[in-house]
Amino acid sequence: MTETAFLPAHELALRIRRREVSASELLQLFLGRIARLDPQFNAVPVLDAERASARARAADAALERGEVWGPLHGVPMTVKESFNVAGLPTTYGIEAFRNNIAASDAVTVQRLKAAGAVIFGKTNVPVSLADWQSFNPVYGTTNNPWDPTRTPGGSSGGAAAALAAGLTALELGSDIGASIRNPAHYCGVWGHKPTWGVVPLGGHELTPQECADNFDIAAAGPLARSAFDLALAMDILATPLEAMTPLGRLPMAWRDRGTPPRRCRVAVLFDDAEAEVDAGVQQALHALASFLRAQGVAVTEDARPVDSRESNHVYLHLLRAATGAHYDDADYAQALQRARGYAPQDQSYPARHFRGNTFSYRDWVQLDAVRTKLRRQWAAFFERHDLLICPVATTPAFAHNQQGERWERMIPVNGHTQPSTDALFWAGYPGIVGLPATAVPLGLSPGGLPVGAQIVGPLFGDADCLRFAQWLEREYRAFVPPPLATG
Repeated sequence: MTETAFLPAHELALRIRRREVSASELLQLFLGRIARLDPQFNAVPVLDAERASARARAADAALERGEVWGPLHGVPMTVKESFNVAGLPTTYGIEAFRNNIAASDAVTVQRLKAAGAVIFGKTNVPVSLADWQSFNPVYGTTNNPWDPTRTPGGSSGGAAAALAAGLTALELGSDIGASIRNPAHYCGVWGHKPTWGVVPLGGHELTPQECADNFDIAAAGPLARSAFDLALAMDILATPLEAMTPLGRLPMAWRDRGTPPRRCRVAVLFDDAEAEVDAGVQQALHALASFLRAQGVAVTEDARPVDSRESNHVYLHLLRAATGAHYDDADYAQALQRARGYAPQDQSYPARHFRGNTFSYRDWVQLDAVRTKLRRQWAAFFERHDLLICPVATTPAFAHNQQGERWERMIPVNGHTQPSTDALFWAGYPGIVGLPATAVPLGLSPGGLPVGAQIVGPLFGDADCLRFAQWLEREYRAFVPPPLATG
């Protein structure tokens, strides 16, 4: 049954409906693999086997009666630890919340269950979802299935590791700083960061919030072993299809040009002065560009929609304004004190971090006005191009490094080192203006580690990104499991 564990979720759903395999058998397959393999990965630290087994049996019984609950009928899956599942802990990896048990399901979890999914566990995250490594005092460290000495990414690191290792069929993640895209890139799977405001964030929270959907830049979306699974999951997560506005959620429609992939006008970026990209990642992008040209795709290299430095400046400050908005009084006071220690002209990452954490409303409005300009520039770019393909991060997965602040942790790039936080530039490039981005695997680096890219589309162009990703999966690169998980 090893091969079955690596099948995409849509194929497992079809096999269940055809009664080639039962929901109960699939659940036991994944639980058995977790018991055998997860001690070396630590991707799924929270299990709900008893309730999941009862639901799987109910799904099988319903199918015997001719009832199909939905497109994920009986499919076992996990969700990121930060999404509330009634009766299970939601800790964000914070010790003080070790015993924080959710009273109700997140909206996204409700939608997945209504589609028939069997949710049997939760996957690991970094503390406060604030790292591209997934370690915390509650659940420990998650390792990359391609190389356990390396990070699987974050903050949906456990999600991507579980998918790559064949421990789950589908995953639900969240993304404010590439937290879906980065782990997908590091682990060789797919992930989709939707257009901002399309997938509800209610229940993605430590404590109940009235305005979870207003969380700036943040988005919820799926991770999977197939781009076709991403599209299936988005149909579920974004139904009813609405967009978040200042007046609340309003009905909307996808911007779906329906352009066949071979007729798309694609811009490709390989590198940027704001975040130097390692040669191994650039090599994979050049190989993709060559493939696209051979397929007749119109490819433009190095066409830039916005000024990189300006975009990064806005992103880092508004990102930290968003995360700092939830600080308690003590944390805010500490951040304010640290911000005052940096000169106004200091543009180092920690200066922007703490300055953003403590932004005044006036500061925020001024930078949001610049963001509006960036949105217009991106819109003009997508009049000339259908899609942008660019790096997700500056390197493949790096070795575990849990000492010091994130910006103090150095990673090797092209024979020298750079702060790990430099790579956030690629997270914010589409993220600061709320654009959809689909992470796709491209192959392996010279060192044998997964390398991916992100396909960025226009606002509400999620379907455009996903269609192109599906074509690449069929014609260029399908899922390849890591050797450590196939034994």
